[in-house]
Amino acid sequence: MKTTFLTLVLLFTMYLDVQAQVEYKVITSVESIVPNGLGRSRLISANEDKDYKEFTSSQSEDDNTRNKSSRGEIRVKSFDETKLLNFYNIGGIRFQNIAANDAVITSKINTMIEEGWELAFVTSAVESDAGKGDGQGIFITRYIFKRPKA
Repeated sequence: MKTTFLTLVLLFTMYLDVQAQVEYKVITSVESIVPNGLGRSRLISANEDKDYKEFTSSQSEDDNTRNKSSRGEIRVKSFDETKLLNFYNIGGIRFQNIAANDAVITSKINTMIEEGWELAFVTSAVESDAGKGDGQGIFITRYIFKRPKA
């Protein structure tokens, strides 16, 4: 009886350990809200990994040495860039463009799910036109996926 109980506990512990090992992937959509359709809109997905520790320094009262990591080393050279349409054109906001972007983003999400990813979180933000003379603005959304590590 004790052996059966211990075996079950061991199997359950191994199951939890396997379940706890996941990897994450971030996909970002950047959609222009620049008037007259002058901006650029894209869906971006990195194809290489970076270790944040290589670009991190710890600051303290005793050691406030400046982080001297090279920005060039941080850049990702291998990524997928999918064109999206801008929210605005010469005539103003273009709802057809928004629907088209939704279709492309949905396709990407469905492909990720087919590849074993699960959509875990979605977060978005906007930097909008600040008025006369600004002419800048983006709507950015980050889709965070997770899946068990292989």
